[in-house]
Amino acid sequence: MDVNPNIAIVANIISDQTRAKMIFAMLDGRFHPATELAYMAGIKPQTASFHLKKMMDAHLIKVEKQGRHRYYGIKDSSVAGILESFLPVAPQVEVRSLKKSPKDKALRSARTCYDHLAGNLGVKILTSLVNNGFLVEEDNKYSVTDRGREFLDTIHIDISELRNKRRSFSHKCLDWSERRHHIGGALGNAIFERLLEFGWIKRLPKTRAISVTTLGEKKIPEVFKIEL
Repeated sequence: MDVNPNIAIVANIISDQTRAKMIFAMLDGRFHPATELAYMAGIKPQTASFHLKKMMDAHLIKVEKQGRHRYYGIKDSSVAGILESFLPVAPQVEVRSLKKSPKDKALRSARTCYDHLAGNLGVKILTSLVNNGFLVEEDNKYSVTDRGREFLDTIHIDISELRNKRRSFSHKCLDWSERRHHIGGALGNAIFERLLEFGWIKRLPKTRAISVTTLGEKKIPEVFKIEL
């Protein structure tokens, strides 16, 4: 059987430890300057430019220009989904310092998976939506029930509007730290954005970790019927 040679190109890109650090840093769904990605990977900015070009040539990332500045991010949600799928089968990184331990704990608690919510919080929210009959599991996706539509209306999420987007509506996304699914696609993104808008969660700088605010500690358990 012939193998598409492009698979080897992509595999070569992420097999490099430096590029892997940079591209997985971009899974927070934001755009980063080369200097910031270089810092995250522990390399010089000039070296980062070399690796970024390779990732762009492989169509894994894209660049946005603002004046003289360039910002790099994952090309789209499909690329992010493929990259994230590697994490559950990858060997876990051993935490060897007290400095790394809080960071690891924060990522496992709640983080971004490109443009939707992952980690323990993301899994708990999905589990609650299914257990309460708001979502029904179907193969690799979820369908919204009539009860689910009513619930989502209460947090100002318009299902009809989401269905018109040119992307997956609500697919399963395997969580690398929980080894269970959280919800991706347009619905997963809408829930994440709404929690940010309500001020129940907030992004943390220079990391994919998400923090639950004081207001969120009260409202998230109340609305989603979960324990934090």
